[in-house]
Amino acid sequence: MTAEHDRLSVHPIRDDDREWVLHIVQRWGADFIVSRGRTIYPSRIDGFFATNNTGDRVGLVTFEIIGDQCEIVTLDAFIRFRGIGTQLLNAVVDHARDAGCRRVWLITTNDNVDALRFYQKRGFVLVAVHRGAIDESRRIKPSIARIGEYGIPIRDEVECELVLAGEEPDQ
Repeated sequence: MTAEHDRLSVHPIRDDDREWVLHIVQRWGADFIVSRGRTIYPSRIDGFFATNNTGDRVGLVTFEIIGDQCEIVTLDAFIRFRGIGTQLLNAVVDHARDAGCRRVWLITTNDNVDALRFYQKRGFVLVAVHRGAIDESRRIKPSIARIGEYGIPIRDEVECELVLAGEEPDQ
């Protein structure tokens, strides 16, 4: 693949993109995500998608701003190690700063070591492990697997954050 194919553009999700977002999210077993006991519908919230130079959609990020905090709900780069996730993450961080947020945060699961690597390399800090939280999430979303990446049992929610400005945010 040449550098020409690696040019990316980031676009905000519009109403006519929502069906596509729903299709992407449904690959994870439902039309919603569970985060800290909350049900979130990514196809109904803000987000960005990335396209390559031929216009193919190559990544998606969804997020929700509440008060001075921005939660990344989903991040999916369809081709790994091409900068897609980084560009989408940067778009959310820039948007959160412009919106006056003091914190960007997310929840992932204990098995998702690739995500933990990705976010930490980009300045996020692990701030909490919510032990056993996936049991509650499975009551809401039974399709959550018991065994995840690398054969690791999925048990815990891991909270990561990037503080944008000033003092520690209210939690």
